[in-house]
Amino acid sequence: MPEGNEIHRWAERHAAAFAGRPVRVDGPQGRFVDSDVIDGRKLVRVMAVGKHLGYDFGTDRILHVHLGLQGDFKEGSGPLPPVKGALRLRMWNAAAVKKPAVPGESKKHSWYSEDDGTGHIAPEQVAWVELRGPMDCAIYTQDKWEKLLERLGPDPLNGDGPEKAIERIKKSRKPIGALWMDQSIAAGIGNIYRAELLFRARLNPFVVGKDVSEAKLKAIWKDALPLMKAGMVDRRIITTLPKDRPSKGKVLKEEAHYVYRRQGRECFVCGTKIMKEEMAGRNLYWCPCCQKDGRTG
Repeated sequence: MPEGNEIHRWAERHAAAFAGRPVRVDGPQGRFVDSDVIDGRKLVRVMAVGKHLGYDFGTDRILHVHLGLQGDFKEGSGPLPPVKGALRLRMWNAAAVKKPAVPGESKKHSWYSEDDGTGHIAPEQVAWVELRGPMDCAIYTQDKWEKLLERLGPDPLNGDGPEKAIERIKKSRKPIGALWMDQSIAAGIGNIYRAELLFRARLNPFVVGKDVSEAKLKAIWKDALPLMKAGMVDRRIITTLPKDRPSKGKVLKEEAHYVYRRQGRECFVCGTKIMKEEMAGRNLYWCPCCQKDGRTG
């Protein structure tokens, strides 16, 4: 599932391509039936909160998109391509699709760690966007959008402070590893950032929230912002420090993370084998030495 860095990246690209002008929208496969509500209207702005996108077409006309586990966008320049596959929604600039395609037309995104940002056209040159496989794609009223925001925790990429997140964590007896996956506590932090931020803080994921110091929580929040902003540039989430990587120069795929998906391999810092266990419905990764196991003292 895309994390906050990628959602904010889409918001920036789509705002640059479409905001401030009338936009054409349709649902060619028949699964998005409300295209007439926003088709031809001016897109005021594109909002990103946590893992949610909101395309603001005016009062009670907010297109809500949650990509979920399978959703993805494809974008490009030039004429609209033929309709293929389970295409949920298309959005395009009527004037731009009449122009020839520019070199380097965007491809459908691969698994994020395989995508180094190359092959993507500039946001201002995007003429059309296709959406496939989202968990949700629907028109929201302003009231429904605001109720969604009320359920979400603060978002580091929106400049939110950690106060509300800390307040909830300090009252909880759930493990900190589960709490960081709760979007009502911190919006946009997903499985990769959870594992990596906890490692970088040398915090055991099984420690209950109320036992984590406020200073430690503030430090994690402060650490999250530059990491997530960096992940907006090319979709790669790189959390390892240069001094800890075995190789020098360009960051290798297998050296981009300290613990995420590195179970059974040696920790870059201490050499201990990385562990894996399910928590909050997702696989959790940690180093039992650098993040000493609070369950056994």
